[in-house]
Amino acid sequence: MKKLAFFTLISAMTVSLFGFEKAQAAEGHKVQHGDTLWLIGKKHGVSVKDIESLNHKSGHLLYVGEELQIPQSISDKEKDLLARIVHAEAKGEPYAGKVAVATVVLNRVEDERFPDSITDVIYQKVSGIYAFSPVENGAINEPADEESKEAVQEALAYQGMDNEAVYFYNPVTAESDWIRSREITLTIGDHVFAK
Repeated sequence: MKKLAFFTLISAMTVSLFGFEKAQAAEGHKVQHGDTLWLIGKKHGVSVKDIESLNHKSGHLLYVGEELQIPQSISDKEKDLLARIVHAEAKGEPYAGKVAVATVVLNRVEDERFPDSITDVIYQKVSGIYAFSPVENGAINEPADEESKEAVQEALAYQGMDNEAVYFYNPVTAESDWIRSREITLTIGDHVFAK
């Protein structure tokens, strides 16, 4: 009996020390009439693909009353930072453009050419210059509006289902020939999105 208790304690400490608890569900969601994986993902700010994977779903079929496990999402601090960069970069842009800006940051986190966290991507310096001008000019410190927060939730739900853009720029104001050489995937409002 002591060996079992000791093993259980060691297992719990291992999970705690190495962060394996992140693979566990943060909360549950009871499916209501009208729910879709998309709406659930957007509500909780988690990828539809991650919800499908955690719940062993191969399609979008849901049953009213079904209990879904919701994977842990990014921290509230990172959601706020992401919303603030969206607000600063896409002020005056259509809602879809705000979602696309958030998606670029998330795509960079997943791309091996960029840092591995939202915070590190947003504060990345390339040749001594911040990758995002609002970090340099301080606009990142302004609170995000509700539309930018909503755009972040949508981008998180959409994660892994997009066009893989990792850059965006305004072709009217962009001074870099290099950025203009990237393959364009989408244009929304005043922004061009590229791989």
